[in-house]
Amino acid sequence: MNFDEAIHRIKERISKPLPGKNAQLKMSPQPVDERRFDLITPKSHRKGAVLLMIYPEGNQAFFPLIKRPNYPGVHGGQIALPGGKMDPTDADLIYTALREAEEEVAINPQKVTVLGSLTDLYIPASNFLVKPVIAFSEEIPDFVPEAREVQQILPTPLLSLFDKGILMRKKLIVNQGLELDTPYFEIQKEMVWGATAMILSEFLEILQSQ
Repeated sequence: MNFDEAIHRIKERISKPLPGKNAQLKMSPQPVDERRFDLITPKSHRKGAVLLMIYPEGNQAFFPLIKRPNYPGVHGGQIALPGGKMDPTDADLIYTALREAEEEVAINPQKVTVLGSLTDLYIPASNFLVKPVIAFSEEIPDFVPEAREVQQILPTPLLSLFDKGILMRKKLIVNQGLELDTPYFEIQKEMVWGATAMILSEFLEILQSQ
């Protein structure tokens, strides 16, 4: 999918009702943790945002994923979108997404145009309610990973999401020995699962819709 077509599709679709839970569920580990979809999240939850930013390279549309360093915690070593928690001084969650992307991979917010956002997703493991912000840049960013938070940047062709060959499943053992039947995208030999895969699933459905 070329860059111009991708931006056109997103602009046409992002203002309409979103696929939401039905699209997210396609990539949700089983058994489903229904807390993800409760209308009321815990009062103690934290707010955060991630940035899914499209940019052109050779007339094709790309977006960056990141690999977190291996560290103690629920998300160590995982593949994610740039982003993080909302600071008290952030004007809103769009600002959070742009600020975090600048801090983590040096995306210049002055060169980013925000198109909208996908459905908020609650992550029980870290108690975050995450807003996925969709945006684009007309330039290839000069990515620089922040060493403490980003082990590797993975420039990802948008067209790769349409390849059914990257859809995989495996059994994962997580907290307290719980076994999950886990769907995931295999992207650049990395396992993209959990909340990131669920966000990408909704994004893919938007791109595929007419």
